[in-house]
This record gives sequence, C-alpha cells and structure tokens, in this order.
Amino acid sequence: MSKPSVSLVHQINPSNAQQASLALAEANLLKEVISTIVYNPAAPVWRYLNLLPKKSRLLITGELSRRTWVSLSRVPIKTYPWQELIRIFLSRTRLVNSLFFRHIDLLNWVYVSLDNQVAKYHLQGLNAIYSYEDMAATTFQKAKEQGIICLYDLPIPYYQMTGNIMRQEAERFPELAPAIETIRESAHKIERKQQEIQLADHIFVASSLTKQSLLDIGVETEKISIIPYGAPIEYFQVQPKTDDCFRALFVGRVSPRKGVQYLLPAWKDLKLKNAELVLVGQNLFPAGWLEQYKDICRHVPSVPHLLLNQYYSSASVLVFPSLIEGFGLVLLEAMSCGIPLITTFNTAGPDILSDGLEGFIIPIRDVEALKEKLEWCYSHPQELAEMGRAARRKAEELNWGVYRQRLANQVRSLLTI
Repeated sequence: MSKPSVSLVHQINPSNAQQASLALAEANLLKEVISTIVYNPAAPVWRYLNLLPKKSRLLITGELSRRTWVSLSRVPIKTYPWQELIRIFLSRTRLVNSLFFRHIDLLNWVYVSLDNQVAKYHLQGLNAIYSYEDMAATTFQKAKEQGIICLYDLPIPYYQMTGNIMRQEAERFPELAPAIETIRESAHKIERKQQEIQLADHIFVASSLTKQSLLDIGVETEKISIIPYGAPIEYFQVQPKTDDCFRALFVGRVSPRKGVQYLLPAWKDLKLKNAELVLVGQNLFPAGWLEQYKDICRHVPSVPHLLLNQYYSSASVLVFPSLIEGFGLVLLEAMSCGIPLITTFNTAGPDILSDGLEGFIIPIRDVEALKEKLEWCYSHPQELAEMGRAARRKAEELNWGVYRQRLANQVRSLLTI
C-alpha cells in the first residue's frame, strides 16, 4: 500500500497554515501545497514587476515580501498568482474604490478562483485534502465524489456566532456599523460556508470558542478537534524594558471587532500617571472616529513583524479585549516576550492561560472590568512581573512543535479510519 497523500490549500501563508503544512511534511503525508503567490524575488516571473510604475511596484513588492512559505523539503508548491496580483494592485492603489468594488468582494473572487483550480487539477491520487474557510466548497464537493477525505480548518468562529455578536455591536454603536463587514456577508458567500461545513469530514479549530460556534449549529463534537496554535518562542524573546512607564499595549487591527471601543474609554477614565496606551495596527474604524481619543493614546498604524518584539518588550501588559476571535496569535507573541495579558473569554484566552496566573480573562464589552484589571496591573508591578515570567513559561509549553505533533497525529488517525 502506498503512503497516505494529503495536499494543503491556502490563499496566503499565515503562520497557522505554514505550520500545518510543515506538520504534514514532517509526518511524510504532504503531497503538495496549493496557493496563490509564493514570492521569490530571484524567480524569473517576478521580473515583470519592473514594467510597473515605481510606486505601484513598491506597493506590490511590499505585499509580496510577506508571501514566502517555510521550506518544505522536496514538496512542490503550485501557485495561481494572477487573481491575487490583481487584487493586491487594485487594493493597494485604491483603484478598487473607483471601480465600485468592495475589498471583500475581490478577496472572495480570489478564494473562489483558487477553489475551482484545486477542484479541477489537484485531487488526483489524494487520500485527503486539507483546506480553509471560504476556499473549499467546490473542492470538497469534487473530493467527495472521488472518496477523498475532506479536512477543514476553521480559524475563526462560524459566521453565525460572529454575525450575531457584531450585529449587536452595530446596534450599540450605530456610528461604527459601516466598519463592521461581517454583518454584510453576501448570500453566495454564506451558502459556500454552509456547504463547506456540511461536506467536511473533520474540522480543525484553534479554540474552544470556535468549537462552540460549531456545536451551536448542530455539528457533532466527534467531528471537531481543538488544537491551539503554537507560541513563536524562537522568534519572540524576552527583552529588558528600558523605562519605568506603565505601558498598556494593543496589537491587531484597530477595529470594532477587537473591542477597542471599550478599551479607550476605560483608559480615559483611569487617568493614570506616568502611563501610556499604545495601539499598534491598521485603523479600521470609520474615518475620524479614533481622532476623539488622540490625546489619551498613541496609535502606530503599521509595524513590520520583525519589529514587534520591541513593542511587546516595551509594554507592561498586552490588552486584547476582542469581542470574538478564533484565536489571536498576538496573545502567544506577547507571552513569548514575557508580557502578561488582559483578554476576554471570546478569544483563545481560556485555552492558553490560567486567569490570575499569566494574565486575566474578562467578559466582553466590560469597561469596568478593563479598568479594574488595568488598575491592578498598574498598582502591582512586582506581581505583574511574575505574571510575565509565568507567561513566558506557558508559551514555552505551547510551542509550534507541540501544535505540529498534535495535528499530524490527528490527521494520521483520520486517514486510518
């Protein structure tokens, strides 16, 4: 009998997809990776970028620089780049606005195109196909016809749970509704999500919250595996803090879904001396909304990933008050840097930390709880430092190697059923 053969599909290369592909490769299960773009500036195909105007070329190469996959020894990577290149060009040059497209529509076009290519050309000789949300409906349908096992990775809670929470948020803050894309999902996209869940033989999730979102719609618990993501303990290291300022740090998209609209008034009410709130990430609030808080916080719109360690290490605590999150890799990045956390029950907090040991877990939308925990952190620097040391120890236990081993073992067991 020939060895099992699995192919993995993803539109880009987030760390969770990279680690999943590496897990399958290490287990000698991976046949190929199928994606849109894998960037290698020395490859002949990318020389055509020199034909573009300088400004456009720099915008695109800046985006492409984040599309390098981990080394997968002797495993081919098949790419379908043109739709993604068009999407990047239109988005980065803002031509998308003049063409009356939404960014999400372009992204969905890329997902569906990749899904169709995989279904048409990449199912031969497979035992299983491993794919992600929004890019698996057609692939899974064709795979089922050929007796191929459909493995589905759902990195965020199922759309119904997310939609319910964010519709509530739009009612609480009508002025923020234009920035909440998840309440305007198209019927076609929702139908594809439903098909993917129905066709999947097994679903991998990273948090208990995402599993609960599936249980809520009737998915059997035996069909779901929770495998929390790994901490990047080699990439992010503990570094000494160089000042005595109490600094609360938020990292991520500065948006309604991340709960920033609760963090800002909490910080404003506290009026702490020798203290700073720093928001790192793209501002996705409606134009002008964040300006009302410009005197109480510092906003850093974009930071290269390789420089994030410096921001974590300058912080006293990471505050991540997200309303709904499939995981939140920034939690493990901060923990790897020895930074304690304040996060909510609607992240992976309950899966990766013990409340009161490596940080605190609070309810969503709770300004008073945010104030209480921030004030405690401010008033207990020695205890907070010990929390940071505990956070680093926990991160070392939750490394990516553990994730890869658990994922590979589960895939092996599914292939032998």
